[in-house]
Amino acid sequence: MADGATARAERALEGARPKVFWLDPEIEGHDAPEAAPSLTGDVHADLVVVGGGFSGLWTALVAKERDPERDVVLVEARTAGWAASGRNGGFCAASLTHGYDNGAERWPEEIAELERQGRANLDGIEEAVRRYGIECEFERTGEILAATAPWQAEGFEESAAALHALGYEAQVWDAERTRQEVDSPTYVGALYEPDAVAMIHPAKLAWGLRAACLESGVRIFENTPVRAIRSTHSGLRLETSGGALHASKVAWGTGAFPGPLRRLKHYLAPVYDYALMTEPLSDEQMASIGWKGRQGLSDASNFFHYYRLTSDNRILWGGYDVVHHYGGKVRPEYDQRPETFQKLAEHFFENFPQLEGVRFTHTWGGVIDTCSRFSGFFGTAYQGRLAYAVGYTGLGVGATRFGAQVMLDRLDGLDTERTRLRMVREKPLPFPPEPVRSLGIGLTLRATAAADRNDGRRNLWLRTLDAMGLGFDS
Repeated sequence: MADGATARAERALEGARPKVFWLDPEIEGHDAPEAAPSLTGDVHADLVVVGGGFSGLWTALVAKERDPERDVVLVEARTAGWAASGRNGGFCAASLTHGYDNGAERWPEEIAELERQGRANLDGIEEAVRRYGIECEFERTGEILAATAPWQAEGFEESAAALHALGYEAQVWDAERTRQEVDSPTYVGALYEPDAVAMIHPAKLAWGLRAACLESGVRIFENTPVRAIRSTHSGLRLETSGGALHASKVAWGTGAFPGPLRRLKHYLAPVYDYALMTEPLSDEQMASIGWKGRQGLSDASNFFHYYRLTSDNRILWGGYDVVHHYGGKVRPEYDQRPETFQKLAEHFFENFPQLEGVRFTHTWGGVIDTCSRFSGFFGTAYQGRLAYAVGYTGLGVGATRFGAQVMLDRLDGLDTERTRLRMVREKPLPFPPEPVRSLGIGLTLRATAAADRNDGRRNLWLRTLDAMGLGFDS
């Protein structure tokens, strides 16, 4: 990067608050609910849901929709939506498989059904948002996948044809058409899916689901981490610092924090993702970039950026860097990474040079529960008394509702269109133990960055991982 570009990014970052924009109480309308009490003593329920992110909230709510008489308790180690569910970019996608291409490669015989169920799941989210009156800035804008180098656009026509064959709309744009929609000198083309993604305010969705759960009769205890799981003659006992929960069934939706459910640690590699938020753009600045359709965007490199507009015309700009700490360490100090913010700011002005002078108001990061197949996986433990859904790898805003239904199907012993999917019945390959895990991740990240620099050409290491069904990128 030239010195001028570095200085421009540094100026834009001056004064940015090291806070998650969506969770910042200083922003008008960001009124988090008062925390529920912590659990004390012994509490009994039919179903206990562990985790107050999207996975747990959808599970508790759908459980009450299926059976209003079911006694449901939700416990959260901190407060609802504080982790990945309140820190993401707000892309609520129909895909259950981290994109059509990933799903078609791994489950070609059922990709049509996976896409159908994914679209139905997004429809269900939209319907629930309306039915419960959740004010989460839901906009079904679709998503533009932008190519910033010719090699990135090579598969667009094939992907669009495959989606057309399934009955879904997809458009392939050249550079001129792409820049008519959103103007960046970096674009050489794009693939646009107009109905497959909605933009949302993630924290407001989490808070709205929490309110809907309470209105439906779910009992919620916050600041209540589960320390241990014990089998009993009647079910499971979940021990906390202030008491214990007793239930015949448990749904575990804790994302990158497996806690005492140790088996998940073999399948999950916690990685950090980072984002910036600009100040609100003026009318003139908005006119300079277009973007009247307000679509979500990402570029098609392996290490990609994702970006979108907020309701007050700020730009969220995130992604690119993937940071894994040795041993899968997760610490509050990792939420801020100045070198990544500097890099992201430089990339922002490369993409939108006409926005020189725009300032960033917020910088933040958060941990993602990634797995080797990039999409959520599901299972049971304790003789079927506990079900889990984890590993969404950054695309869980929408897919967690599907995972919630899978958990409930399994806990209730149901044979459904969801539980019959091979994608649901199979698990990803586990990551190796340390130090091989961190060495392998580091090697993969370096090789993937090299592929981006070399027109997408993947070296022997990446081709070997591809053949094994393993992967690791942003």
